[in-house]
Amino acid sequence: MKIYTLQDFLNYLDKNGELMRIKTEVDAKLEAPEISIRALQQGMPALLFENIKGSRFPLAMNVLASDKRIELALGKHPDQLGEELITFMEDAMPPKPKVLLKHPGITKRLFATLPKTTFWPTSQEVIQGPGLNELPVITCWPEDGGPFITLPQVFTYDPRNGKRNVGMYRMQVFDDKTTGMHWQIQKGGGFHYFQSQKAGKPFEVAVALGTDPALLLATVAALPEGIDEVMFSGFLRGRRTRMTKGKTISINVPADAEFILEGAVHLTELRMEGPFGDHFGHYSNAAEFPVFHINTITHRKNPVYPATVVGRPPMEDKYLGNATQQILGPLIRLIHPEIKDLWAYYEAGFHNLLVVSVEERYRKEAMKTALSIMGEGQLSLTKCVVTVSEGVNPRDFNAVLREIHEHFDPAYDFIMIPKVPLDTLDFTSYKMNLGSKMIIDATKGGNAKGGEEKNTSRNPEAIIKNIDNRILDWNLLEETLLVISVKDNGREVVQNLTKSPEIAGPKIIAAVSPDVDIRNQEQTIWGIFTRFDAERDIVFTEEKLVGISPVFRGKMGIDATWKKGYPSPLVMPGDIIDRVNKKWDAYWR
Repeated sequence: MKIYTLQDFLNYLDKNGELMRIKTEVDAKLEAPEISIRALQQGMPALLFENIKGSRFPLAMNVLASDKRIELALGKHPDQLGEELITFMEDAMPPKPKVLLKHPGITKRLFATLPKTTFWPTSQEVIQGPGLNELPVITCWPEDGGPFITLPQVFTYDPRNGKRNVGMYRMQVFDDKTTGMHWQIQKGGGFHYFQSQKAGKPFEVAVALGTDPALLLATVAALPEGIDEVMFSGFLRGRRTRMTKGKTISINVPADAEFILEGAVHLTELRMEGPFGDHFGHYSNAAEFPVFHINTITHRKNPVYPATVVGRPPMEDKYLGNATQQILGPLIRLIHPEIKDLWAYYEAGFHNLLVVSVEERYRKEAMKTALSIMGEGQLSLTKCVVTVSEGVNPRDFNAVLREIHEHFDPAYDFIMIPKVPLDTLDFTSYKMNLGSKMIIDATKGGNAKGGEEKNTSRNPEAIIKNIDNRILDWNLLEETLLVISVKDNGREVVQNLTKSPEIAGPKIIAAVSPDVDIRNQEQTIWGIFTRFDAERDIVFTEEKLVGISPVFRGKMGIDATWKKGYPSPLVMPGDIIDRVNKKWDAYWR
């Protein structure tokens, strides 16, 4: 089936048993998000809410919230598409005409990258005033600053050269015709806004709501700066993307979106935006951001409004982020041939943990590679990079831990980089956009002499709790990572354990708060990597300075407990949980 619009895809999902229509009236404030979270966790199909309280438009959620639905959208597994793309790119250097014939599938996709203009856009079948109050905009979490548009595809153009960017930035609805524009650092739309400020030019912006999966995936993909997401969507779809001129603005907009919001972002106006429950599983703090003023809204005759919920993993962004890195990840080999594979962990909010498999051609090349990655586009926001040798699967967290056990020596294989740009949503340094990063080199070519002896104590629980009775529970992963649950004073407890000679086996000891399920790997990764600052919260058995260079020896400790001043973790209110419990069976009738 040819899929050119969101509704095409919804119909395709319906035919494949991957869509559930909910006719019961549902509130977009908290109730619909709670239903979608549960449905995702239970492996249920995508959801189409046909009766949203106070809105005449249906609401689609969880549209791409499974591996199967991602494959249905792309027509193949994203890993396969990624390998086909890198194979083509490697064969095409230097360019040869016969390469096009050798790779007909990729060639067809490449010819589809050029957008085309149409004068019969379905996204402009109906033209109206601002009217945001008519849309079923969801409120995801109880302490959110208000309702948020969570799947906006924001179209901006560089005022210097007209280059386009499409990005996804949450938009808090302030009133019927204004929203926030949450431009984080290292985002294309924010760079265009910066250039418009420098030039003093009016900054027109269009927001598409509800496009086909190809344009949506292109929007969330971490493409290099200057690469057009609309062109990339044509590659993913295998068909050129239809564009058209806006009705009240001079820039082009998608011709087949469900809704288009046309307007401008004022160059000097800022407004308090947030809090918002984001994909790190906590609320991001309120802060001042630019304001988007809407001139008009255009839409299809019978549009569907799209939304997603982000929060404590797993959420729908797991599948979106994994798909885009499966497609684009192999391309890093074009500039880093030593990289064999890499993987950003959705459990840690993607930016907080990146594992890179490296073929070392000389000593410490892996460390050079890690430092280089920390300067590459959106990868520059990565907080923790772990390097492993070729042949090690970066997606296998247990395999990565085993490599750390065998090859990591902090005296030679650890770098901490303080006071550098960090993801806007990261709260662990208490300073927005600034923090610290770290590199763990666990490749075989390092200086470590091999793993320490395993902890062979007959009663390790007695030893651990005798060292510090504030430990509530513990779990040892791959004889490498000892995770302990403590109520408070995490740093003191970690220091006690790292300095204890009775704890012989683990290379890393991490303290987490009791709300983290340390028996669940997904939640353990989330609990550790979203709650520590490398500069402040890491300790070692031995720490000293040689000149101005820090030297660390022994075990590494991480205080990853929730700390005073951190925003709250995301929890749905009891009354919403009770409401959904009572209506659960009615939703599916």
